Amino acid sequence: MKGTVLEVDPRVRSALDAGEPIVALESTIVAHGMPFPQNLETARNLEAIVRARGATPATIAVLDGQIRIGLDDASLERLARATNVRKLSRADLAYAVARGENGATTVAATMYCAHLAGIAVFATGGIGGVHRGAETTFDVSADLYELARTDVTVVCAGAKALLDVPKTLELLETLGVPVLCFQSDEFPAFWSRSSGLAAPLRVDGVPEIAAVVAARRALNVSGGVLVANPVPADAEIPSAEMEPLIAQALADARDAGIVGKRVTPFLLGRILTLSDGRSLRTNVALAEANARLAAELARALCEGRA
Repeated sequence: MKGTVLEVDPRVRSALDAGEPIVALESTIVAHGMPFPQNLETARNLEAIVRARGATPATIAVLDGQIRIGLDDASLERLARATNVRKLSRADLAYAVARGENGATTVAATMYCAHLAGIAVFATGGIGGVHRGAETTFDVSADLYELARTDVTVVCAGAKALLDVPKTLELLETLGVPVLCFQSDEFPAFWSRSSGLAAPLRVDGVPEIAAVVAARRALNVSGGVLVANPVPADAEIPSAEMEPLIAQALADARDAGIVGKRVTPFLLGRILTLSDGRSLRTNVALAEANARLAAELARALCEGRA
């Protein structure tokens, strides 16, 4: 069954067969994270960044019911222009495959598909987490549970600041997910370099990250590793500026009755408007930084065969 639903791009297949570094990239940033044409430009640029650092990019999506591990340019543009693309997590991945639908993979689904294909490193923007008010809504992202059980290292800019970041860190600890903050004593909050929360674990170089991944495999510890890479300083929006915008967007979501999977895309869209486009520029910058770091990590893991 795996062979019938998993289509691996020839360039990715060649890299897998040769044991060369590969970086998985998610597709929600293309279908739901940014407007056209910025989404297509960003997706192409992220792939170019990965290639420039000696790794092969593998953007993951579901097209016509087939899980695609790596997209050619025509497929990437098709996804960027498409409407009514399903947002896929682990729970509804099989549903989209069975119905022959198109879907953009979240962090959880991208991790799972990358693992199926044998890809060990994944670069994204920010992970999902515990939503504000989760004590009554029970709204917790599947990303956290995927990190606890799927052996993929995820490079991100921390958890999205519109979440309950302290609770997100607490749950990651409970689930046994190591959170490595790259060259920072604080956990980053997506658009902002600082969340006000201490780094659970600090690393200062790519070899340190690779050593942690290798040690976990030697110890046969299941699950992934989360690498939190702060947004570049010249692109960040400080948390003091972001928090009022987030509060307004959350209020707007409540007033509009937005729930479930619609919440995060709605909030990101509102924050884009409220920040006069600044949040999008920061989003692009952090995604690029994460792609660079992930490519360097993928190379280090291949060189060490971790």
